[in-house]
Amino acid sequence: MSRYRVWRVGENIDTDALAPGAYMKMDLPELATHCLEARYPGLAAALRPADVLVAGPGFGIGSSREQAVGVLVQLGVKAVIAPSFSGLYFRNAFNLGLLAIVCSQAEAIDEGSYIEIDTERSVLRVYPDTETGSEPLHTFACQAIPPFLVQMAAAGGLLAQLERKLAGAS
Repeated sequence: MSRYRVWRVGENIDTDALAPGAYMKMDLPELATHCLEARYPGLAAALRPADVLVAGPGFGIGSSREQAVGVLVQLGVKAVIAPSFSGLYFRNAFNLGLLAIVCSQAEAIDEGSYIEIDTERSVLRVYPDTETGSEPLHTFACQAIPPFLVQMAAAGGLLAQLERKLAGAS
């Protein structure tokens, strides 16, 4: 099972912070470079593919703009873990291929730690580093994600999943 590096962001991260309105006319790769810059300058440049954001409650509040998910996908973020999400953001996340994981204990996950995401058992295992043999510091239960949403995120989102199904049907 893969481990992912954790970046902490605060609570009530709104869609304007994720995809700032001043840059909405830019294409998605350019817009992504401004993701969260008002609250966490330099974070977009520091993220590596398959990193994970861990947030406080209220992630994705604000508008329904799907670019707020698209920028994280563009930056290679594997998942966002938070105690709660905006309903629109939660659904947009899976539609665009981003795991959104509800975990009431998300705020106990430290920045710089590594996590394993076990969607089958609905748990997160937190490790101090990337060594595969160490025991987890914590194991936190998270809200179960329906298998069809896990499959949709793994496929790269709803459109990618439908394209695969249609290609297999012909």
